[in-house]
Amino acid sequence: MNAYTEAMDATEPHLLVVDDDARLRDLLRRYLTDQGFRVTTAGNAAEARRKLDSIAFDLLVLDVMMPGEDGFALTASLRTSSRIPILLLTAKAESADRIGGLERGADDYLTKPFEPRELVLRIRNILQRAAFETERLSVLRLGEYRLDLQRGELRRGEEPVRLTSAEQSLLAALASRPGEAVSRQALAEATQLGGNLRAVDVQMTRLRRKIERDPRFPRYLQTVRGTGYVLKPD
Repeated sequence: MNAYTEAMDATEPHLLVVDDDARLRDLLRRYLTDQGFRVTTAGNAAEARRKLDSIAFDLLVLDVMMPGEDGFALTASLRTSSRIPILLLTAKAESADRIGGLERGADDYLTKPFEPRELVLRIRNILQRAAFETERLSVLRLGEYRLDLQRGELRRGEEPVRLTSAEQSLLAALASRPGEAVSRQALAEATQLGGNLRAVDVQMTRLRRKIERDPRFPRYLQTVRGTGYVLKPD
């Protein structure tokens, strides 16, 4: 990590800038640092992969035209396992190249040469969208209830809903796979009920009484016949 990065507040967005042009790489590092970002750089895809494996970055600024694995290939590869926001930089201005980058999973595409201020605006826009998406996915709406996945809290309006540890773990297990049927066996294991399938059914009945308007006809905690249960948020 360079001196510029170490001097920045750790709460600032951390960017990884990947470009084989050392001069441009250094210019981007200095400019983006001056704009309030923490910046780490890499000269090729292999170096970028090593740094991505060891550091949690907020955004990747990635050059397309690099020797070896290019930016398109790296983007497509990362998208198989990561949702890190990616901004592609390239000298190619053809629409086919732009579309190709977006099809591979890039969040935005900026052609060289570019105005540094535009780069900063695009980075901030991507980060803002990413933050909104993270917040959206971290809170599930169940009618008048809100389930905060990060805190493991269920609220009705501003009031917390008291859950037993078994109910909380059952709800968390279902919430980790919303809209997907989860077997009773998997739920028994996730809730540490010792494989007791009947206990899963008992906890589900109790949980429905706390969440559902009519527990006999559940809207959110539904039974999947022959399988188990599924959580269907709004």
